[in-house]
Amino acid sequence: MMGVLNVTPDSFANGGRFLSPEQAVRHGLALLDAGADVVDVGGESTRPGAEPVAPEIEAERVVPVVAELARRRPTSLLSVDTAKAEVAAAALEAGAALINDVTAGRDPEMLPTVARHSAGIVLMHMRGSPRTMQSDTSYVDVVAEVHEFLSRRAAEAVAAGIPRERILLDPGIGFGKDAAGNLRLLAALPDLASLGHTIVVGASRKSFIGTLSGAGVGDRLAGSLAAVAGTVGLRGVLVRVHDVAATIQFLTVLSALRGVA
Repeated sequence: MMGVLNVTPDSFANGGRFLSPEQAVRHGLALLDAGADVVDVGGESTRPGAEPVAPEIEAERVVPVVAELARRRPTSLLSVDTAKAEVAAAALEAGAALINDVTAGRDPEMLPTVARHSAGIVLMHMRGSPRTMQSDTSYVDVVAEVHEFLSRRAAEAVAAGIPRERILLDPGIGFGKDAAGNLRLLAALPDLASLGHTIVVGASRKSFIGTLSGAGVGDRLAGSLAAVAGTVGLRGVLVRVHDVAATIQFLTVLSALRGVA
């Protein structure tokens, strides 16, 4: 379970709630106490239409939070959601062990940086950038295209010196896909898992849930839980969520029910 900790003023889900380092650290500790295996700290919004943030500003937002969480919980696994190698390097030096890159290593220095720090990386599929990704959501076969892209990027990460077991793959739910495409990818998780890497599923509070249900961002817990129901029974899946305790309870009970069916 990966808990989301956004330290940005414009995140779609909780922008502005954890702007001070102390507020962010308290929430990160709460995510760990709720059962999160990983806390993912993000200093640049990746919502549709988001504008890029300068690396120094992004680093100022995330590095103090990572450093303090690492000091208070030295055994915790910390991740940083960044597409910039400069920010990744600073975060890894501060105590992070995983980089969550929505561009799958588009920065040419990202993969070497992760390899040099003996860290892990999440490689995500996204067409374009957060600012442009929803301008074209049509695919001939979204599952095949995402499968091929992730397979290729994983091979390139291995070639850069990152061990296979430290490479995680994310189909990019909500990143350059419409509701139908997101649903197809969620249904195809077994196909993506066949690539042999841990699959990260980040469907929490995404806009397709609102499209299907009419619910606002703050009222999408039920839809978020439904979106990850298909992960039960799959090996090597990490769900990225805002509501850690509720998701753990849901998946635990659903797993138990399926175990006696």
